[in-house]
Amino acid sequence: MTTPEYEELLAECSQVKGAMALLKCYRSYLELLPSMRRQEESLITVVLPLVRQAGQLTQLPCELAFLPCDPTWQVKTDQEILVFIHRIEEDFSQLMHRWRQAQIVLGQPYEWVMPPRHSQVYNEGAEKIYPLFILWPSSPHRIRQGLQGAGLPVVIHAEPASTTRSDDHPDLVPDSDPV
Repeated sequence: MTTPEYEELLAECSQVKGAMALLKCYRSYLELLPSMRRQEESLITVVLPLVRQAGQLTQLPCELAFLPCDPTWQVKTDQEILVFIHRIEEDFSQLMHRWRQAQIVLGQPYEWVMPPRHSQVYNEGAEKIYPLFILWPSSPHRIRQGLQGAGLPVVIHAEPASTTRSDDHPDLVPDSDPV
């Protein structure tokens, strides 16, 4: 995994189509979406997410937040998915630390700083926060082993053979059958 591959995956998953491809690899999270027919209105992707707590802005230590949203009422549901992409030279404890830091931040009342086109969506906190970890085939085995031991969901991003993409979404492989 190189920095351009990391950046490419982040950019792909920032769009609803790429986010849906990722969620299809972990079906129990895909089922959190209110409508599969209205995907663009049922999922808000937030890149390098910020939350507001007591008037202060805090950046979460994850790459993406996927916020399921009721397409009719334009209200965020009570579930949120945080995506953590394994970074170059990051080890298991550092990746877990990012997840724990996110839990600490989101353990207090908060509201999302929404992308401008979704600023009207009611978006205060959630009852349940779900993590999703994306690893690379080259990620150390101990990271996958540690995440599985902690009971956390893992998806392996299969790196493309060339820089030319034949499709519009990331090539993701679930680490194990989640359902």
